[in-house]
Amino acid sequence: MHASLSDRLFALLQYSLPHHFLSRIMLRLTRSRGLFRRLFTPWFIRHFNIDMSQAREPDWRCYENFNQFFTRELRPDARPVQAEENDLICPVDGSVSQAGAIQTDRIFQAKGHDYSLDALLGGNSAWADTFTDGEFATLYLSPRDYHRIHMPITGRLLEVIHVPGRLFSVNPATARTIPALFARNERVICIFETAIGPMAMVLVGAIFVASIETVWAGVITPPAGTRVRHWDYRDKDIRLNRAEEMGRFNMGSTVILLFGKKRMHWDEAIKASATVRMGQRLGRPDAQT
Repeated sequence: MHASLSDRLFALLQYSLPHHFLSRIMLRLTRSRGLFRRLFTPWFIRHFNIDMSQAREPDWRCYENFNQFFTRELRPDARPVQAEENDLICPVDGSVSQAGAIQTDRIFQAKGHDYSLDALLGGNSAWADTFTDGEFATLYLSPRDYHRIHMPITGRLLEVIHVPGRLFSVNPATARTIPALFARNERVICIFETAIGPMAMVLVGAIFVASIETVWAGVITPPAGTRVRHWDYRDKDIRLNRAEEMGRFNMGSTVILLFGKKRMHWDEAIKASATVRMGQRLGRPDAQT
């Protein structure tokens, strides 16, 4: 789909916004316990038609601040795993922005736009080579979605890379208009070793995404900083099972999954604009693996 005039105007506006400044304000507001929580939370539930019956705590008044509500835990039975034992499952609720094969080292963003693995992975050429000609899926979380992130497959954590960047919106309109959007925004890259080889989970920040955190390290950003940061976990033996929580967005954004060449196949239903839910079957390992 081509970008419309309204898409282009929306993107143009974003270039002029102080992304990080606005996001730091949002961070403070979403953690306040006063008027903002009392007014904004019920409006948000009504506006986005959020089904609170799925939450472990369905009463919004029990959350100390808006961020606690936004990252609310669901009931244990709300997202059953709907896949065979060796299948990959969807790590989030949301929609598929794009999914398919990585063309050499290029990832498709939207009609007329792509970006390189090297740029997405913060200039780490070794990991870029690992995923060359592999498979990718870009999963967009809207404001109304569940914002905890789970493991699509059991894995052992190898490395985490934090890449500072802009905080453009990551909604479909912006993806259609801003070149290399996901390689420009701030992101936290988590590399796991799995039964089908290395897997990258790229947690992409966006405007008003005031914080990204993982279960093993807590808050990774903020602060955003200006340099790429690396953490090596090879000697820590951090293992997370399929469907186990691995992180969360404090406000919404995008997860990009990367797999190596001839390692897995996406289900036919995993295509642009498809709605997905955490726990549904996402794909299956390649028979040659």
